[in-house]
Amino acid sequence: MEIEKLKQILEAALMVAASPVSFDRLHQLFSEDGDQAPTRDQLRTVLEELENDYHHSGIELVQVGSGYRFQARAEVASWISRLWDEKRPRYSRALLETLAIIAYRQPITRGEIESIRGVAVSTNIVRTLMEREWVRIVGHRDVPGKPAVYATTRQFLDYFNLRSLADLPSLAELTDIDDLNTDLFADANVEPANEADQLTAVSSSAAPRQDEPGRDQLETDEADANDADAEDLEGELDDGDAAVTAMGNS
Repeated sequence: MEIEKLKQILEAALMVAASPVSFDRLHQLFSEDGDQAPTRDQLRTVLEELENDYHHSGIELVQVGSGYRFQARAEVASWISRLWDEKRPRYSRALLETLAIIAYRQPITRGEIESIRGVAVSTNIVRTLMEREWVRIVGHRDVPGKPAVYATTRQFLDYFNLRSLADLPSLAELTDIDDLNTDLFADANVEPANEADQLTAVSSSAAPRQDEPGRDQLETDEADANDADAEDLEGELDDGDAAVTAMGNS
């Protein structure tokens, strides 16, 4: 198959897709083309060329946790956001700290999160993170009470424009996030675990994975009046800035 034709097919497929498309799924588009089907190496080359074709455009081709997608560039995000009238979400300091702890210390239980933060984790926070599908239960710790073990999801990677957990910013970069207490990670001297390390850690410390059902309705965090740290953080998370801050600096 000619390169230009292959590029047109991939471009159209990614343009009309409602969510990121995995490399394997893109390769399957040509499963009925026999000898004309591109090899995996050819497909990667064309995807790189397609990415370069949009280098000076207002949109870009990016690879995130779930696959490839087209999206508006960060430089034009403030104008694009005016297309929607709904109020943008705001997130509490407590929610952002909880999400950061899970991202950098996963797999982790609620009790371990509370031990790090020094305060109780609001039920609203855990519910919001799971409803947004940023966090899921991947098992249960093999200790009395069988506490649930939490880890981040591919949707988390997609939202923050990350290919993998290895793309998380360094702990030093987290100082750019207003009010986020980086002292919580004072004893975290290792780089974020990748997905393989995460699964190994879960399998050695938790019961078989129990996935939570996904929800289409995305809800913002409801500040918990009983959580002393639930102060609204001004600024919202949008896809354009998320790749830089990765933890909600917008």
